[in-house]
Amino acid sequence: MANNLQNHFNLPERLAGLEGLAENLWWSWHPAARNLFKRINRRVWKESIHNPDRMLRELPAHFLESACGEQGFLRHYDLVLSQFSKYMAEKGCSELQECNLNDSPRIAYFSAEYGLHHSLPFYAGGLGFLAGDHLKECSDLNVPLVAMGFMYPGGYLSQRISGDGWQESVQFQLDREAASISRVPDPDGRHLMVQVPLIEPTIHVSVWRVMVGRIPLYLLDTDIQENDPWNRGISSRLYAGDLEQRLRQEIVLGIGGAEVLQRLGIDQAVVHLNEGHASFSLLERIRDRLEDGLSLDESLEKVRKTTVFTTHTPVPAGHDIFPYTLMEKYFHPFWNSLGIDRETFFQLGMHPDEPDKGFNMTAFALRLSGYKNGVSRKHGEVANRMWQSLWPDRSAEEGPIEFVTNGVHVPTWIEPKLELLFNKYLGSDWLENHDDPYLWEMIDEIPDKELWQTHMWLKIKLLDAIREKARQRWAEDRISPSQAVTGGTLLDPSVLTIGFARRFATYKRADLIFYDEKRLMKLLSDRWQPIQIIFAGKAHPNDDPGKMILQRIFNAARNPEFCGRIAFVEDYGEQFAQYLVHGVDIWLNNPLPPLEACGTSGMKAALNGVPGLSIADGWWLEGFGGNNGWIFGGESIHGDRTAADAEAIYRILEDQILPLYYETEENGVPHSWTAIMKQAIKQAGAGFSTRRMVKEYISKFYGPALQAE
Repeated sequence: MANNLQNHFNLPERLAGLEGLAENLWWSWHPAARNLFKRINRRVWKESIHNPDRMLRELPAHFLESACGEQGFLRHYDLVLSQFSKYMAEKGCSELQECNLNDSPRIAYFSAEYGLHHSLPFYAGGLGFLAGDHLKECSDLNVPLVAMGFMYPGGYLSQRISGDGWQESVQFQLDREAASISRVPDPDGRHLMVQVPLIEPTIHVSVWRVMVGRIPLYLLDTDIQENDPWNRGISSRLYAGDLEQRLRQEIVLGIGGAEVLQRLGIDQAVVHLNEGHASFSLLERIRDRLEDGLSLDESLEKVRKTTVFTTHTPVPAGHDIFPYTLMEKYFHPFWNSLGIDRETFFQLGMHPDEPDKGFNMTAFALRLSGYKNGVSRKHGEVANRMWQSLWPDRSAEEGPIEFVTNGVHVPTWIEPKLELLFNKYLGSDWLENHDDPYLWEMIDEIPDKELWQTHMWLKIKLLDAIREKARQRWAEDRISPSQAVTGGTLLDPSVLTIGFARRFATYKRADLIFYDEKRLMKLLSDRWQPIQIIFAGKAHPNDDPGKMILQRIFNAARNPEFCGRIAFVEDYGEQFAQYLVHGVDIWLNNPLPPLEACGTSGMKAALNGVPGLSIADGWWLEGFGGNNGWIFGGESIHGDRTAADAEAIYRILEDQILPLYYETEENGVPHSWTAIMKQAIKQAGAGFSTRRMVKEYISKFYGPALQAE
């Protein structure tokens, strides 16, 4: 935490700038900053799991004193601190100049999860990584944005796989003293505490802050002594399984988050809701405008004109619906404060096709948002069909839900060794202009040999990380030899390696490639052109069907008939995701269409030269260019499409991918394969970056909403 940092870190005066650097996640997407900490002591940096806050707290003083005497280190330190200071001092977003903004945040971004770094486990999957990348890009572009989320001391799920392959949850508590988090002080210097308005029994939250470059992310924490035990547990873990506790989480995030921003003096000129979990914040916005003297209709219209809502899921079960009895229990004071009756309030969240089912958070957000979008072109179409009954006077083709295709934060997800290669051939300033598609044409200047050697280095790095992970489990938990094998100890860097890492929901079909096990075994055991597959991901703690799919894959991985060429790497998170998207040869994605809203993991892989083998859904419908990977499943099939999609995967592997990958030309370099790698990079680099994405949010939504405020 940032309080009394000098006492905690005990830094020499010459290195005092390390404290500010460690407490801002800017270091997480700047390799020179990470290397600075690594140079102090490589072993302690590794043991801290690349967490500079923890490292500096645990580091013996003599290592810092020694660093003060190394001129090379001090030059590196001065350069990084200079870059950080210049970055933080820059003001103004050029894309929003016409909005006459001052330097204060005007856009409030709400999300239930944020994937920023593995030292801050406030994420479950793609939604969180998207939110984290959004904040980083807004920081890089100087967008006047502030973010609101939850402090989850218990995180989402720490995964362990038992001897029989069943997923188990391991409890852990975040060490807040060893992470880039600081307490937000009140005017008296005490930890800021806020009462959630109009909710009984009373709920209090304490407020923390994470600096994401220039963007402050405020985190709400109910685990404080002022709350009773049930209230203390509201923020303990991401996505509470109990329905009432889930509702209370969303009340605290939305209404409590809006109240916190007000207490901090932050004007919510525009609100951007990343999914429906924080939609109750709109009630506070309406109430504030009523207190300013506007009528209810005027207040609703004002809120609509300044609210952006992004929906991420075409899966009905992914939308929160709360029974009316629960809503009445918590919200009867609220509708009185709005001057409306019970039925009028409930109608705000009523789905026209399912009026008796409950209060639908997505329907509520869509009604009260003037700007709404899906996260790919296809998802925008699916969302308009899915929610058409909200606008019965419009056809699905004329629906009001637009689309902004997701992107990935290039500085975060590009591998540093590959970044050096790009510096050499694209120019040292390529990152500053990486949304320019013409810049990426320079990828063709990279010699095939250099690109291939870099990729093989990253592949070996991935397999080394997998083996080290298995070794640690072997040494610390005394797992069986078969479990160590399952973790990937027998993988071979010379074999074509397929990566699959997703949440283990049934519709994502992680086990599709096992449909014909004999055919798969033939691919795995082929003497001349074998494949191997690395699986990773977590099932929701309450999703037993998802756990059963995971168990099937785990048991296949330890079955000798699969030749040691199936691996399941447990406890998938941001750190291993970095290794995986950098080091595999193919990224496999085969959900049941049209249930893939976007699929940013494939973008991360493509950015690093890993082509996709993906079903025709989500971003891949826009990203597939004919020569940057492979697509299947575009045909319309009535009924169960499992056999057809599995057959397509086997056929593409056998007829196209394997002959191409193993067609080695001079000097051991597969030139035809590296041509596909280059096309994957070129297609993803500009078109599927958060730079492009955030600029679209600015032009389509943020700019018009700020001008309407």
